[in-house]
Amino acid sequence: ASEGATLIYGFKNKISKDEFKQAIESNTLLDKLNVVSIKKGDTLFIEAGTVHAIGKGALIAEIQQNSNCTYRVYDYGRIGKDGKPRELHIDKAVDVSNTVPPKYDIKPMGEEIKHEGYTSQVLTKCDLFSVDRYDIADKITLSAAKDSFNHVLVINGKGKINGRAAKKGDSFLIPAGYGEYIISGKA
Repeated sequence: ASEGATLIYGFKNKISKDEFKQAIESNTLLDKLNVVSIKKGDTLFIEAGTVHAIGKGALIAEIQQNSNCTYRVYDYGRIGKDGKPRELHIDKAVDVSNTVPPKYDIKPMGEEIKHEGYTSQVLTKCDLFSVDRYDIADKITLSAAKDSFNHVLVINGKGKINGRAAKKGDSFLIPAGYGEYIISGKA
């Protein structure tokens, strides 16, 4: 995150669906939204139905349940390729949005745990997925069980995943049922 980077994360205060729609239509929505300053390493658990947006200067990893559904309620006056303002999805968004302040802080859900060769921390979890951070100083053995795949995103350093080179920015999908795999290096 650059200096001054922000995310929109829910509403400042609880409002009604009618107030939400009115704020969109009167172009006062930004006054109602919760804007949070972010820094490298911050973690937010944004529940489904929470209005959110990525601000300037933020590079994020958005881990989510598979969904092809995004409703745009504000677009900062952007113009589409056709030269017209991009479509907003006001009625649909108002219908499915939670119009309350977020209930989670910007912090990991778990404490950092030191192990031999690495540290671990639960960043966030819910019924559908969990996100863990591993700071590897030597190596770690993980496992992809039969019921779920693992996704490995290298956010710093370099190493190897079962002998394959892995560096900052690389992303690996470990298929469900793969079993154990080893990540080694400093990453």
